[in-house]
Amino acid sequence: MTPILPRTVRAVDTAHLLDLAQEAAMHSFSQRLPVDWLREHLAAEATHYLIPTLVQRLTHRPEMPVQWRCRQLLTVNTGEQIWGLLDVLPDTFDEIPETLDTASKKDIVSRLKRAVTVLEWMERMGAEAGS
Repeated sequence: MTPILPRTVRAVDTAHLLDLAQEAAMHSFSQRLPVDWLREHLAAEATHYLIPTLVQRLTHRPEMPVQWRCRQLLTVNTGEQIWGLLDVLPDTFDEIPETLDTASKKDIVSRLKRAVTVLEWMERMGAEAGS
């Protein structure tokens, strides 16, 4: 039976997010950023946010576990917030403590809607570095 996708937002620190990305890499999940990229660009003391968006089941690869595709709001070392995707095992997500109140969750979702994507941020940073 497929786990029910939660309607919530979970907060993680940078070290925890790196662990989640490492787990996604270990399972060869398709939606993840390289751990080295995250280590280089994330603000070390920041809080990042995960919002489950859909249940990812790879019917063409039945050996792969069900995943929750999460939108992630990341704070990078420039202080900006950008968004990307991360596939997470349901049990792993469930282990992340629920620490945010309803108003905070709404604020995070609102910020996510205004944030640029990882790719847009990287392109802009590349253009600024080349200026």
